[in-house]
Amino acid sequence: MGIVEKIVSGAQTGVDRAALDVAIELRYPYGGWVPRGRLAEDGTIPDYYEHLIETPNDEVGIRTEWNIRDSDATMIISFGLLDGGSLYTRVKAEEMGRPWLHMDLDETGEDEAVRIASEWLVTVRPHILNVAGPRASKDPLIYEKTRRFLRKLLRIIKTL
Repeated sequence: MGIVEKIVSGAQTGVDRAALDVAIELRYPYGGWVPRGRLAEDGTIPDYYEHLIETPNDEVGIRTEWNIRDSDATMIISFGLLDGGSLYTRVKAEEMGRPWLHMDLDETGEDEAVRIASEWLVTVRPHILNVAGPRASKDPLIYEKTRRFLRKLLRIIKTL
């Protein structure tokens, strides 16, 4: 395999699910912490995502913190400035001294974003990459755009 050997996320709708779906599609090992009861904004996280581990409670902050803690780096993907849980992710990554990258796909075209992210991954060399960002209700287009971006990025870095 390449630089990234495993993708983790909290399995919320939007960016998190796009990351898991691309990992499954490209046959990357995947996982991550999710709130007790596998809670997400659309109800229960589907059993299809079988490699997820429930935290001891349903507090989403714990899920976020444990995914940062148990990965080597975090990539936050958004359209525009970070807020809510995405901003919390960046703050916690900074507090924990973990490398992080915010890819604002609104500010950078997809090909340029892939170039920037792949250079960052080559520099940081995370074996386990945590992927986070807005949920679908905050940005209805984020799932599909994240999926396209990650598909390109992971195909490139798989060969490095």
